[in-house]
Amino acid sequence: MRNVTVLSVWGIPIRINISLVVFLPILAWLLGSGEQIGLYAGWIESAFGVAVDTEALQAGSTPWLVGTAAAVGLFVSVTLHELGHAWVALRYGLGIESITLWILGGLAALSEIPREWNREFWIAIAGPATSVATAGLAAGLLLVTPSSLPAAQFVFGWLAVANVTLAVFNMLPAFPMDGGRILRALLARNRPYGSATRIAARIGIVFAMLFAVVGALNFDPILLLLALFIYGAATSESRTVLLDELLEGITVADVMSRDVPTVPADETVAAFTERMFRERRTTYPVTDEHGSVVGIVTLADMRSVDPDDRETTTIGTVAKEVPQFEVTGDAFETLAALNSARTKNALVTRDGSVVGVLSEADFAHALSMQREFGTGLPDDRVA
Repeated sequence: MRNVTVLSVWGIPIRINISLVVFLPILAWLLGSGEQIGLYAGWIESAFGVAVDTEALQAGSTPWLVGTAAAVGLFVSVTLHELGHAWVALRYGLGIESITLWILGGLAALSEIPREWNREFWIAIAGPATSVATAGLAAGLLLVTPSSLPAAQFVFGWLAVANVTLAVFNMLPAFPMDGGRILRALLARNRPYGSATRIAARIGIVFAMLFAVVGALNFDPILLLLALFIYGAATSESRTVLLDELLEGITVADVMSRDVPTVPADETVAAFTERMFRERRTTYPVTDEHGSVVGIVTLADMRSVDPDDRETTTIGTVAKEVPQFEVTGDAFETLAALNSARTKNALVTRDGSVVGVLSEADFAHALSMQREFGTGLPDDRVA
């Protein structure tokens, strides 16, 4: 879903997902309903000994105002939670690409996940610690707010309870939630990072299944959505760490295809199709009249050309520009960039000149070699 940047803190863009725009009015309505006001007012009195005048809160438009303030306050608290992670990460010299608020809370996108257990531990625990501090601030404001302002009492009290709940919930060892990352950090103290990730991810998947069961039994769509998120994120990060381990120490030069035949841009699609079948290749760099590589053409590109036009359509009109990567680049980082670009092919350059082609198939071959034999490096590595 679309994200909209609303402000920037410490140079970090704070973004709101469209799902939150839809969810906030619903949350405000739920929090402002008479039943919920009475429920949370009871919690506030039990926790802090402050009796909130619920009758005053339910008069006129007050329920809407209270619900809106509480809902917005919750996501301000979530933003502070994520900024807690970001502040510690910045202290360690790590970049923060963005903070995104969505229906399930917030996500701080780090430029990289630290492999040092102590760094991940402090970054992960900073979020819940910030939520506890925010709860303390809200509780303090509740205690000094006069009873003549029941709406403010309710909002401060609710935020205190909500932030404690946020901190406790995030400490569950359901990787990749904060508690799961703390668990991985502690496991990584005496075992390889990949092994720690796999153990934490398995525990996260167990929690995802538990949330799914509870959500289904209680008809709770938020819990079901959370279960899907945890399951997908846990399996995805576990797979990413495995790829990183397999590609460790490997460069683009070790993965790419070299001596790939080219096709001139002025060749017709009909002639090129015959050539593909004859040479049994499906991907070719395309060169202009000066012999410079200008893009890549694949078998899939041929499907967009009407069969009646193949004799007159040239390859240059269907070839596509693709990303270019330096031959000495890290293989794992290049694979991540290739996925981000949503393309299966790229050109490899050295000092500005194209020296090879890179595709998902090349990475699949290198990963297979690493998995089977512990090496995906060709004998004739490019210097």
